[in-house]
Amino acid sequence: MAETLTLDEGLTFESGAHVAPLEIAYATYGSPSDPVVYISHALTGDADAADWWGTLIGPGKPIDTDRFFVVCANILGGCKGTTGPSSTNPATGERYGLDFPLFTIRDMVTVHRALLRALGVSKLHAAVGGSLGGMQILQWSLDHPDEIERAVLVCATARLSAQNIAFSKVARHAILTHDAMDVARMMAHITYVSDESLRRKFDRERKVPDATMTLTSDFQVEHYLDYQAKIFLERFDPHSYLYLSRVMDYYEPFAEEGVTAPATRFLLVSFDSDWRFGTEHSEYIAAQLSAIEADVVHHEVVSPWGHDSFLMDVPEYHALVRDFL
Repeated sequence: MAETLTLDEGLTFESGAHVAPLEIAYATYGSPSDPVVYISHALTGDADAADWWGTLIGPGKPIDTDRFFVVCANILGGCKGTTGPSSTNPATGERYGLDFPLFTIRDMVTVHRALLRALGVSKLHAAVGGSLGGMQILQWSLDHPDEIERAVLVCATARLSAQNIAFSKVARHAILTHDAMDVARMMAHITYVSDESLRRKFDRERKVPDATMTLTSDFQVEHYLDYQAKIFLERFDPHSYLYLSRVMDYYEPFAEEGVTAPATRFLLVSFDSDWRFGTEHSEYIAAQLSAIEADVVHHEVVSPWGHDSFLMDVPEYHALVRDFL
């Protein structure tokens, strides 16, 4: 179960905007006396990492809670306990909504570090993140080069492609103009899976094989998207989706001047079927880190599950993480 840390003094964002108080929802697993592994979650995750990343985290698993003290926080701007657009603005007594200030991945890292200071942790054995989570770990490593011994970035990117920005634009447009987060989720979900995974699950199977032609959902893949949209509407805030998708669009750490090599050792993992943050994204990160003489290794893993492979039980991927830690 998540706990909450309240920073009464709040946080000043890179933009100069100040939010106070600021709450951080977090969960821990294992013994505080063990080496610390920090988990940073992706866009729609939460602090309960042992739940949504149960394939990777737990006793005897690659991130072994019998060996490591595992910490995960709901990210800044999320809607699962950490302050974000769905939180109450103390100045008005109403939800922040679109009045919540825009923030950066660097601001998200500041929140992670504030939590660790409160927990008495100054150095991490490792930090692990998939997708947006990996982006946060990368920024953390570059900004604070002596705090993280090992960084695992899975399905991550350091620079969204025009196609990725376009995907996010359509999702935000659906929310902002039609209040249609279900449509945004359907479209985004398609980009998280591969064509092969959809063929394996559904192919062209219809729910009622002999039914007549209809304009409503008929194929099993359509019903699957309906279901994904329904459960997403029940658990996630549309304003958080707007803010967190937008923060990714602007992220480009290697475009900044003066980037130097951190002491961190990096493991990058990509999947051959991921067409959202494909292998070329990890290759770009590896090239940029190598150019500043950082210690980095990249592995492409074969998996049919697309971008969501980082959440799945893929033995080669899990072995890489276990051995690296």
